[in-house]
Amino acid sequence: MGHAWDTQRARRAPHTQAAGRMPGLPRAGGKYYKKLKRAGREAKNFPPCCLVCAESPKFAHAETEKNAYKMKARTLLLQILLLASLGAQAQKHEFANWNRYAQANQTLGLPAKGERRVVLMGNSITDGWPGTHPQFFKDNGLIGRGISGQTSYQFLLRFRQDVINLRPKVVVINYGTNDIAENTGAYDEDLTFGNVCSMVELARYHKIKVILTSCLPAGGFGWRRGITDSMQKIRSLNERVRAYARANKIPYVDYFSAMVNDEGTAMRAEYAKDNPGVHPNAEGYTVMERLLLPVIKKLR
Repeated sequence: MGHAWDTQRARRAPHTQAAGRMPGLPRAGGKYYKKLKRAGREAKNFPPCCLVCAESPKFAHAETEKNAYKMKARTLLLQILLLASLGAQAQKHEFANWNRYAQANQTLGLPAKGERRVVLMGNSITDGWPGTHPQFFKDNGLIGRGISGQTSYQFLLRFRQDVINLRPKVVVINYGTNDIAENTGAYDEDLTFGNVCSMVELARYHKIKVILTSCLPAGGFGWRRGITDSMQKIRSLNERVRAYARANKIPYVDYFSAMVNDEGTAMRAEYAKDNPGVHPNAEGYTVMERLLLPVIKKLR
């Protein structure tokens, strides 16, 4: 009875009672301390009056909830810090590079009455075109909106700012090279094709006529030498987009057939600015202009 009374008394004992052995409780280092150590707790943090309480399921449940709460709080804090870091990086290095043409778009404003604008959307191939043949753009009222290194994912993100908001009559979309070069991740033909379809649908919704072009031949990429099947992927994507254009009555300009070498392995050397040939030189752009301009004139 004495032992039961002592245990009951210990349970009623205040947790602030000074550490010291009470009658009926095991001494420090006994089985309760060993259990606490196995649970990962330091026995010295628990006064003897708490040992019986610590053995109760209610106490253990409270400790478990407390530890779970701390873990959730730490996880949430880490997530917040990660999102803040990603947000800062996104602002510092914006994925779509919206600012590239922001000032030019603002200066351009809306088209004048009777103006029939044509916007060329693309990557470095489109980006380098106005600088190589500025007169071609000036004489034909063309607006270049190419950004070096970009993929179809980035085209789609800036399509409103750099195409729709300019209210062109026609948009020419050249795509695919940097998708296949994996500039923004592993290449997936379905996703690239889907991005092309989305741009077409956006343009048509806003009553903008579309010209789709083929991806130019590229036997490899100097910045991605591990990709050895570029021509196979280019041909597959070109055929898929050509079939889509035919089914939807969209003009399709085939740069590929006019610029591929006799072996079918790369761009013709006389049309290439670099090696392996990815970017056209002045002569290469001339070939592209001869193919594109009649189609533009027909749609205008």
